[in-house]
Amino acid sequence: MTDPERTTDQRAATVVVDAANCVGSVPDGWWRDRAAATRRLRDSLSSDALRHDLQLAATPALVLVVEGRARGVQSTPTVQVVHAPGIGDDMIVKVVEQRAAQGESIVVVTADRELRTRVTALGARTVGPRVVRPS
Repeated sequence: MTDPERTTDQRAATVVVDAANCVGSVPDGWWRDRAAATRRLRDSLSSDALRHDLQLAATPALVLVVEGRARGVQSTPTVQVVHAPGIGDDMIVKVVEQRAAQGESIVVVTADRELRTRVTALGARTVGPRVVRPS
């Protein structure tokens, strides 16, 4: 039997990372400097690794949604950073809506149960922070 969570999706893919949730998933002192912790997360993200780990047909675009004290973190050539003017979850939903409207396969990385419910209703798949922040 095939695990539906591990089935390869043939569409263009985007991985949307809930920065605050993922940074907070490992108690490594992130609370001392949230922006620095978010930059470390951004710099650790790898399209190739996520393509393999999530069994995506194409190398995914990476979107890191930041909020609060991490808003100053900038995009890199490989990771688009989206600054939430308010609540990060609302911006993540907006990004998912936009990407889904373009017919993309979307994976959201978060442990937030409410956010998981909101984005799966839009057709996104969800995975936990350990995909990007092994403990």
